[in-house]
Amino acid sequence: MKKGTSLLLNIIMLVVVFFVVTTYQQRNLLSSDSSPAPYFNLPVLNDSEQRIDIAMLKGNTTVVYFFAPWCTICRYSMPNLEAALVDSNINAIGIALDYKNEQAVAQFVSELKLTMPILLGDKNTQSNYKISAFPTYYVIDQQLRITARSMGYSSQLGITIRAQN
Repeated sequence: MKKGTSLLLNIIMLVVVFFVVTTYQQRNLLSSDSSPAPYFNLPVLNDSEQRIDIAMLKGNTTVVYFFAPWCTICRYSMPNLEAALVDSNINAIGIALDYKNEQAVAQFVSELKLTMPILLGDKNTQSNYKISAFPTYYVIDQQLRITARSMGYSSQLGITIRAQN
């Protein structure tokens, strides 16, 4: 009985610490209280003539995933994003930030076999979305309001739950 109680207390403490750390990490991100998502109009990777702006996302729930090609956690988390959204009506776009050149982004995308649109972000995008660590993502609803956010590694289940709320 004593071992069971001790294990339960350890699990509770772990959960509490996890939530405290997560809350602290996300303290400077944009609010997820349905505030409007900041505007962007960015070029598509490997097609500088094509651009996507935020207005094109209206009418769909979209996960906007900010990453850097050198980010190890992004390398493990981005496939979870694609897997989570395979059979859903939720869209995803990746926005590359903090990259040396377009080829570094293209190589990263190719190695992970990503199929979502990848945009080339800039310092304004990073500042407007308050990105201070990678990966960070926001869920934007059909009216272009932020409804969820996360920083750091996300599992397929975590992405699915945030995107469907």
